[in-house]
Amino acid sequence: MSALILIVDDEADLVSTVAFNLEREGFRTLRAHSGERALALAAGDPRPDMMVLDLMLPDISGTEVCRRLKQSEPTRHMAVLMLTAKSDPVDRVVGFELGADDYVTKPFSVRELVLRVKAILRRTEGTAEPEGMMRFGLLRVDVAGHRVWVGDEEIVLTALEFRLLTTLIQRRGRVQTREALLSCVWEMNGDITTRTVDTHVRRLRKKLGDASDYVETLRGVGYRFRPDGQQAPA
Repeated sequence: MSALILIVDDEADLVSTVAFNLEREGFRTLRAHSGERALALAAGDPRPDMMVLDLMLPDISGTEVCRRLKQSEPTRHMAVLMLTAKSDPVDRVVGFELGADDYVTKPFSVRELVLRVKAILRRTEGTAEPEGMMRFGLLRVDVAGHRVWVGDEEIVLTALEFRLLTTLIQRRGRVQTREALLSCVWEMNGDITTRTVDTHVRRLRKKLGDASDYVETLRGVGYRFRPDGQQAPA
């Protein structure tokens, strides 16, 4: 069955346009014009696979909707594409910090939006990842189950953070440039910059806590996963 996309915006014409174009590509859609309605549909049945979410809503902000999604067990793995008139880089960082998978600024090309939706769904449904449990000292990763533990504590990662971690693990011991990670993890460039990679790596390392040293930063080059968890000498 095709993916179900929940479109959330208080502009009815925009929602209709986006829904029409997504449905023409074979997706199913749901529509909401407020944050509270979006949250109700997100937790309902059928549950959406992805939310296209405007930041400026009449009741609660899109960032608050995203925060609640990511804090709720039934919806925390739902992909989120933020849609907004705001173009300040700070707004993008806030969205990514809350767990959004991508960010499109109004006015936008509907074709670009559809391509970004497809790219996000490809990486959240990814089939190219290895199966089984991987262990590196404190760190355990259940690839098939999309679960991560540091010691005995399970760490909640977004779909994109999980893909970033498993990509680094698959290429462990080898330096990955920001551009290479953008291509592999995000699967398209658009207006996504290398700062996006830095923001997500920083967030990932914070969540990994005592296992954060497994992800090594090489200044001016990129990142590397070190299975021994030890930083290379300066």
